[in-house]
Amino acid sequence: MAVTMAEISKLRTMTGAGMMDCKNALTESNGDFDKAVEIIRKKGQAVAAKRSDREASEGCVLAASKEAFAACVALKCETDFVAKNADFIALTQTILDIVMDKQPTTLEEVLALPMGNGTIASSITDRSGITGEKMELGYYEWVKGASTVSYIHPGNKLATIAAFNLAGTDQTVSRDVAMQIAAMNPISLNRDSVPANVIATELEIGRDKARQEGKPEAMLDKIAEGRLNKFYQESTLLEQAFIKDGKITVQNYLKQANKDLTVTDFKRVTLNQE
Repeated sequence: MAVTMAEISKLRTMTGAGMMDCKNALTESNGDFDKAVEIIRKKGQAVAAKRSDREASEGCVLAASKEAFAACVALKCETDFVAKNADFIALTQTILDIVMDKQPTTLEEVLALPMGNGTIASSITDRSGITGEKMELGYYEWVKGASTVSYIHPGNKLATIAAFNLAGTDQTVSRDVAMQIAAMNPISLNRDSVPANVIATELEIGRDKARQEGKPEAMLDKIAEGRLNKFYQESTLLEQAFIKDGKITVQNYLKQANKDLTVTDFKRVTLNQE
């Protein structure tokens, strides 16, 4: 049957698929829109299955914050060309908007949330059929606190979120902290939250270096502890040197803004190779 441009445009609006995909689906379904949508979805499922072993290393990372809740999502694809496409970025933003509204706690919950005529998971699969690339929701992170902040680094490959213990945190201060996290990649909030296995590894590295330097065996533990303290200063957020003033720590900077202010949680998501 003949397919009109109006029908093709209508299906394209409904699915986001390309003009030719819409035309072919309408032709195959004899103008039945429900069947045409299903044809396009099955194409997405087929593409997803066919490319399941491909590496999705590119993508778009977005974050948002609203009062006590902040979230970050990373929608991954195979090529930078697709990652920079306006429709792909819009899909990532729509997923983030749904997350900000529903505030799920796990990646699995995010994928099961309603979106369009299906779920977020099925919408991502549908988009795979349109682009011909493997797509997956690679990361979902969130924080809660008395106040929160989000930061998206230019290029949509890196984003951070953080929570604070006080409501109404100055926006300049909170953004500075978010940018600190982006730039300095701390592994934990403070020394008390560093995983025990990381501490053990750093101590062993410190001992090995001291041995290589010919230090006496009796001094190895003390030297390792000193190097561990330096590790804390470089790798924990509150003890790091503040990027805008290396003479003070991040915790000092927060205290200058409000003596009771501190960070309670943070997350950093990146698709960059570091």
